[in-house]
Order: sequence, then structure tokens, then C-alpha cells
Amino acid sequence: MGINTESDIAANLQIGPTDKGMVRLFVEADGIEIPMDFDPEEAEEIADEIRAAAQAARGLGKGR
Repeated sequence: MGINTESDIAANLQIGPTDKGMVRLFVEADGIEIPMDFDPEEAEEIADEIRAAAQAARGLGKGR
């Protein structure tokens, strides 16, 4: 499955700090739980990538 492959899978995403000073992205779908921990600097890089993707998606959506 690639970034442009559509899917009917529904998932829940939770994001928050852990008691160890990490940032956790917790994904739950169809009985599967995926905790992903990142140090604060990595989390900020991910946030920047999400913002850049949102900006790019806005530009692509205008052509519809």
C-alpha cells in the first residue's frame, strides 16, 4: 500500500507526552495497537512534515 492508495480501514490516532519525556503516536485499528515513541526533536520534525504535506495538499485540492 502506498501513500496514494485509498483504504476503507478506520483507525484511531492519539498523540501525547509519555512519562519518560517522549512524544507518543498511538494508532489503534482492527484490534491492533501501534505505539510509536519519538524524542521531542523528532516529534517536531514530524510535525513540520505534516504541516508541509497539508500545505501541499491544499495546493493540489484547488485544481478540482
